[in-house]
Amino acid sequence: MSDAARPVVVTRAEAPGSGLNGELARIGLAALHWPVIGIEPTAPDTWREAREAIDTFDWIVFTSAHAVDALTEALPAPPRARIGAVGPSTAETLRERGWRVDLTGCGGAQGLLGALAEAGVRGQRVLHPAGSRALPTLAAGLQQLGAEGVSCIVYRTVANALDVSECRRWIARRGVSAVTFASPSAVTELAHAIGEYDFSQLLTDAPALAIGPTTARQLAARGVAAVTASAPTLRALALACRGVSPGSPGADLESAPALRAESRPSS
Repeated sequence: MSDAARPVVVTRAEAPGSGLNGELARIGLAALHWPVIGIEPTAPDTWREAREAIDTFDWIVFTSAHAVDALTEALPAPPRARIGAVGPSTAETLRERGWRVDLTGCGGAQGLLGALAEAGVRGQRVLHPAGSRALPTLAAGLQQLGAEGVSCIVYRTVANALDVSECRRWIARRGVSAVTFASPSAVTELAHAIGEYDFSQLLTDAPALAIGPTTARQLAARGVAAVTASAPTLRALALACRGVSPGSPGADLESAPALRAESRPSS
């Protein structure tokens, strides 16, 4: 198989032509869909207390577009609280749902906490709609800022079944040009699904690309030096693939300067 024909592995669960698959197609790269994780909304009754108290919060902060989907589906109109987003993709999803965005972070949960610190949240109530695998970073940071943080689980991240035999055939023939990860959970579940040996072989032969520093650190914990997209967006992740995929249009030209590698977890 020629370098130009080798596809990029997409580990997100997406509809054909949407999300990262769509972004890759727009820049002339083929995608190989290995959706290792799925998203399931939790029953609204499981976070009814937070929903009924929505007007008592000063801030609602979102660290994923999935949380935006779940909360905006459950609420008939935006609440009075100020709205914070972890990054531009989440902010864009909020605006698409008709919600204003008062604050946008940069650099994952730590970047969002820094922006909240500048905004001044001491003594205020902050709601964090989250997923079942959310890290405690935001909750701990809000406590340090003197805010009253309240988390509610509005969606669950679940493992999807892959055709492991087919995945291993691609790995054995070194058939992929890059592997993309849009969450730490995708890293964990792909390693579990195909096994540590094939996971290591896959990422020895093809570069790993992470949407942000948290995902890159999860890869680094497994000894994989990831290339991190220049911004935590699917568009930037696709452009990162163009920067490292052999034979791709514009490879090592426009995108390559915007990339950075992370070879070990940060302290």
